[in-house]
Amino acid sequence: MKKFTLWVFMIGLIALLTACGSSDDSENSNAGEDGSSGLYDEVMEKGVLTVGTEGTYAPFTFHNDEGDLTGYDVEVIKEIADRMGVKVEFMETQWDSMFAGLNSERFDLIANQVGINEDRLENYDFSNPYTYSVAVVVVPKDTNDINSFEDLEGKKSAQSLTSNFGAIAKENGAELVGVEGLAQSIELLKQGRADVTVNDKLAVLDYLNQEGDDSIKIAAEESNASETAFTFNKGNDKLVDAINEQLESMREDGTLAKIAKDWFGEDVSSK
Repeated sequence: MKKFTLWVFMIGLIALLTACGSSDDSENSNAGEDGSSGLYDEVMEKGVLTVGTEGTYAPFTFHNDEGDLTGYDVEVIKEIADRMGVKVEFMETQWDSMFAGLNSERFDLIANQVGINEDRLENYDFSNPYTYSVAVVVVPKDTNDINSFEDLEGKKSAQSLTSNFGAIAKENGAELVGVEGLAQSIELLKQGRADVTVNDKLAVLDYLNQEGDDSIKIAAEESNASETAFTFNKGNDKLVDAINEQLESMREDGTLAKIAKDWFGEDVSSK
């Protein structure tokens, strides 16, 4: 009788342990399938948000005279991280390698004036926009035959090959000449190795103001503003939501507008 009682007890215990194990496995499986909180939890646990950025694209992300990484995008994401209670670790990467770095999870997000478009939305998630800007056509000052985007047909345009601006130039019939950033694009214009470059108006105006360069000019600009935002691998909804929460808090209390005005003299964070 004692053996029978012990046997019944053991069967019950095994069943209980099996049930508990199945419950845990199910919960872990669901968490894995969802995955939306995994990166957020990892960031908060480490206390570090890793951010991919160029570091060569003034005034958004560049090094000042002291060698410190700064810029509009840099200051915005640093403020967000500070409000989240974490530090930022920037990983500087050339633009043409930026998405490969995000794909391989070298960093948690990109802060580098990434434009939102349909192709990217298929593969990545975005925060709410934090910059609104227009594309402009830049040419040597003595150029008179390029006055619109349609005039790019058959022209050599100095561009980062995977950027929105490169796509705009190509769509308008330009032959792309690969460069690493705006400064190199302008240098090719001066050397006569390119006819035009398509770039962000704010970046061009900042360059003109900083350099006092009167050898180039803006020949045309788009009418529709584009939106730029922080970029994430898909499946990290909780981190995206956390970034958006702080971004909207900054918008509401005026911090985002102040950072924009400090860099551009006007609020580029709203339409």
